[in-house]
Amino acid sequence: MRAGRADASGCPPDRAPRGGIPMERLKQRADFLAAAKGARVPAGPFVLQARERGDAEAPRFGFTVSKKVGTAVERNRVRRRLREIVRRNAALIPQDGHDYVLIGRRAALTMPFERINAEFLGAMTRLSRGRR
Repeated sequence: MRAGRADASGCPPDRAPRGGIPMERLKQRADFLAAAKGARVPAGPFVLQARERGDAEAPRFGFTVSKKVGTAVERNRVRRRLREIVRRNAALIPQDGHDYVLIGRRAALTMPFERINAEFLGAMTRLSRGRR
């Protein structure tokens, strides 16, 4: 038996990745809709949306991939790749009190992982420049 709480998939929640930086997840539709009204930065393999919540809580991330991208297997692969990008860059990224949503595109299926990572860092840089 596993220690700790698990969601319906049997996996523990995404609260503290291996860097020790907490990563909260967006799960409520209202949070995704609120992020859609914030800043928007398009990139090749995804679109990054962000909004300031106005509190000092840990940043939260949401991931979504439309059915236009492909089959369930392909959509899940895109989602997993985006989650890993965020996990690897957790120490560099976010500002507390912000929500981020990554909307996966079909290009994320075939693009090399290193290039997706570079696109993500570029998108975060463009986003932070836009806030100033």
